Amino acid sequence: MNEHFAAYRDALQGAMTEILAEEQTITAAARAMAKSIAGDGIIHVIGPGGHSNMVAEEVLWRAGGLVPVNAILDAGTNLIHGAKRSNYIERTPGYAQGVLDAYRVGLVPGEVIVIGNAYGINAMCLDTVLEARKRQMITIGITSRGFADALAADHPSRHPSGRNLYEEVDYFIDCHLPYGDAVVELEGATQKTGSTATMCNVFAVNLLVIETVKQLIELGVEPPLWVSANLPGGDEANRANEEKYIPRIRHLG
Repeated sequence: MNEHFAAYRDALQGAMTEILAEEQTITAAARAMAKSIAGDGIIHVIGPGGHSNMVAEEVLWRAGGLVPVNAILDAGTNLIHGAKRSNYIERTPGYAQGVLDAYRVGLVPGEVIVIGNAYGINAMCLDTVLEARKRQMITIGITSRGFADALAADHPSRHPSGRNLYEEVDYFIDCHLPYGDAVVELEGATQKTGSTATMCNVFAVNLLVIETVKQLIELGVEPPLWVSANLPGGDEANRANEEKYIPRIRHLG
């Protein structure tokens, strides 16, 4: 096997093994999600900034995924409108409040929001969790404590408070992002390659989904799950859930 491919695999396997050690927190967070879904609630999911949007995309209308998921896909931070533009906006204090307002998040006290950002330091991350707290929401954070603690307090990416996402959420799931994100060293390259942040985030959020499904079963609730639309009968299997949730989930229709 190509030694660099193996190095990348080993780094990802190492991170995933560390994420599995978060089982206790994942179970507790999933219990909150299951209770919300059992009460006909919606789970809000946001990736505040750039590639973090893929955390929310991963759990929207995904085969085997939970149906009542409101993915907050903000145009301001989506890379399709400009990567550097996204970077500027995710560092803008106060921006998150308008995004949550636009998606009608937190109208019901006790709603659950999952905030996925492997770095967990930018203004949008922190403002999202602080605003969610004001709205009496239950907050779940998927982020890296090791990275946040290692980064200088005065780095321009940071929220003005200098605080970190993992310090503010009700449930903190460590995605164990390797410092610097990229992990493979190649002779002749000054920068490592082989990024890991998205895979760490997506692995963690899928563990959360799996455990939520388990918790729903234990509550005696049939888990509302999507069937792949590419399978025979998939469209028919999904139709009732589509009709029920399209009015409630912005990006579902």
